[in-house]
Amino acid sequence: MEQLGNANFENYIALRDGISEMAYQMVAHCLTLGYAVMLAALLYFVLTTKYVAPKYRISSILSGVVMVSAFLLLYVQSVNWNNTFNFDPESGMYILGVGDDLFNNGYRYLNWLIDVPMLLFQILFVITLTKSSFSSIRNQFWFSGVLMIVTGYIGQFYEVSNLTAFFVWGAISTVFFFHVLWVMNKVIKEGKEGLSEPARKVLNQIWILFLVSWFLYPGAYLMPHLLGIEGGFYNETGIVARQMTYTVADISSKVIYGILLTQLAQILSREQGYDFASIHK
Repeated sequence: MEQLGNANFENYIALRDGISEMAYQMVAHCLTLGYAVMLAALLYFVLTTKYVAPKYRISSILSGVVMVSAFLLLYVQSVNWNNTFNFDPESGMYILGVGDDLFNNGYRYLNWLIDVPMLLFQILFVITLTKSSFSSIRNQFWFSGVLMIVTGYIGQFYEVSNLTAFFVWGAISTVFFFHVLWVMNKVIKEGKEGLSEPARKVLNQIWILFLVSWFLYPGAYLMPHLLGIEGGFYNETGIVARQMTYTVADISSKVIYGILLTQLAQILSREQGYDFASIHK
């Protein structure tokens, strides 16, 4: 199997064992769900922008941009999956044939490279920083967010061919990952100051969602090796588990996160006297 080089482990499993009909379709449907949700969420953010005060609308606009980016690149990821593996009637499995494309999770990383900075920036347009500088927080988010994705992108090419490189690049990515979490925690703590109880409640929900959804990503990155190559997920179970984990993480960290920020912006808008329904009677 050395001829596959730095290919992701999904290709090695297809070449070594094949992928069953159930596993193949579960991944295909999961990828389709991912980009379909992004398209539906885009409509939500477009329609709800008017219900928040103008000062908060940049957050909704950024959510819309994230949805467009995620839809396009997840659609390409889905096409990549469908074009890579062919059904073999003799074995009843989906296999990697000679001359076929290789499946690559790199499309997700390209999506995150666009989306992560915007996801981090958009909360800054809803909450008020009481101690930190807006530009300083923005630059830290951009710096660590981009380097987290770039180093993870490099590492995922070595998940089969060079485990040392895989874990080293993953560890470097994790350093930037924890810095992003630290900065976000700082932002949310400052943002709570002076807020009403309903607004503080939504901000607490955002922090919990952020923690849970973001920790799913390193789990998916490590999925093939969580329990060891031979006895763990280095089989089609790992393929399905990884793509499901990525999809749940993407929907949670982009769509649900954006909806909660919109709810927070609506609460703050009403408290500051902006009521779209009353204004446009």
